[in-house]
Amino acid sequence: MKWISISIAGVVGIAVLFYLGGSAYYSLVVNDRVTKELTEHPNGERADIVMLMTLPDGQRIPMNYLREGSQVFAGADGRWWRALRAGDVPVTLLIKGEELKGKARVILDDPAYTSDVFTRLRPNVPKWLPDWLNANLIVIDLEEGI
Repeated sequence: MKWISISIAGVVGIAVLFYLGGSAYYSLVVNDRVTKELTEHPNGERADIVMLMTLPDGQRIPMNYLREGSQVFAGADGRWWRALRAGDVPVTLLIKGEELKGKARVILDDPAYTSDVFTRLRPNVPKWLPDWLNANLIVIDLEEGI
């Protein structure tokens, strides 16, 4: 019984280390590399599907996007979306070399709307994936005249 407790603790510890290491690698290495590519090659292949969003605190986050008219949609993986809970948060987007300004909000209480947008934004997400593992929907209303 003692070995089982030690084994479970060891597995949990290793899982936590992998998660923390993966998160650190993604935010410190991958995000910087993608950000550099989007700014230096605004017409590159990645720019067709990835935008760069700058939050009011200066944090820059590359993410997949879907632009439909005067709205831009994105899926927020991770915890950064909490900065948008108040709604109408001013953000700057870099989409294919064009700087756009808008107001962002996170949709937490409309699963039908979220599902509808995600069928276009993330069409390849497995259908069996539980909703609680999916991203939160971010909606950005672009400023007039854009």
